[in-house]
Amino acid sequence: MIVTLIIACEVGFWVLLAAGLAARYLLKLRRTSVAVLLCEPLLEVVLLIVTAVDLRDGAKPSWEHGLAALYIGFTVAYGHYTVRWLDGHAAHRLAGAPKPPGPPKYGMPRAKHEGRLWLRSLLAAAVACGLLQSAVLYVGSGTPAAGPLRLWQLVALRTVGIHGVIALTYLLWPKKAPAGSAQGSRADD
Repeated sequence: MIVTLIIACEVGFWVLLAAGLAARYLLKLRRTSVAVLLCEPLLEVVLLIVTAVDLRDGAKPSWEHGLAALYIGFTVAYGHYTVRWLDGHAAHRLAGAPKPPGPPKYGMPRAKHEGRLWLRSLLAAAVACGLLQSAVLYVGSGTPAAGPLRLWQLVALRTVGIHGVIALTYLLWPKKAPAGSAQGSRADD
């Protein structure tokens, strides 16, 4: 049941996002668009409540509960970023706004960009680990039932560690702009 709800939340996220952007740029209903987009966090609240109720009703903690925590952490950290990114592209395609700039490709600006993305991943892992620790305390930290939840904490930490190493490579070995390119002069900013 939890996996089905996670899938429904993900589908709901994209449906609400498409509806909100369509209301904003196709129907010119800005307030309606904001109201629709503000409904997106409610999906995660529903997932959190259903997961907590599932555990309260005696469900054995499993990978589904861990996946729900990771999903909630990811949407907390990356949800607004994704909405803002897609809003910029929708404004460009549907309302004639200038094309949004892409991420920097070279040098220190790229390293800073990757560092900011890593901080989002760190936030996602912190939220997920916090939710998982709450679940561990709820089911009893000394019980075998807490095992699957603790494994998901390790998954979250491992993921943020791998992402951190990748982000660090952009700092240690920055990609250099091709000679004579317009970005070559900005790569050292």
